[in-house]
Amino acid sequence: MVRHVSSRAVAPRARAALDSKLRKLAPAEQFQPPHRGWVRAIRDALGMSAADLGRLLGVSGPAVTSLERSEQDGTARLDTLGRAAAAMDCTLVYAFIPNQGLEQTVRKRAELVARRQLAAVRTTMALEDQAVDVGTSLLQIQTERLVRAGRLWGEHE
Repeated sequence: MVRHVSSRAVAPRARAALDSKLRKLAPAEQFQPPHRGWVRAIRDALGMSAADLGRLLGVSGPAVTSLERSEQDGTARLDTLGRAAAAMDCTLVYAFIPNQGLEQTVRKRAELVARRQLAAVRTTMALEDQAVDVGTSLLQIQTERLVRAGRLWGEHE
């Protein structure tokens, strides 16, 4: 019998593992591409013309120039960049580097959802003339429940 493990059950471990791995890449600013893009920067540093790289890739020099322009515009395809990198004896590295830890992102989102939920409760109770104080501890409890439940990004919020 195969047991199905929900993605919500796996998410906390996945977040911790990715946070640990990605923390080593921060800050993301260190990976900002050079002004004219990586293809052009590496090609120039190797003393390679666009026509030279084109020959290695099996395309024309103007096609390489077009690739460099699309890289600058953010429209270059990853597979094309990977082939260009390989042709220049480089490895293309592709990663998402969180602006803050993934755990922090989840907790921040859970607190936002909890605040919305508790505001709705407060409003409903006030309409029924039963004002309720939604204190910090209740916010923390609801935030933790939401983190554990993992329902933060869709219609369940």
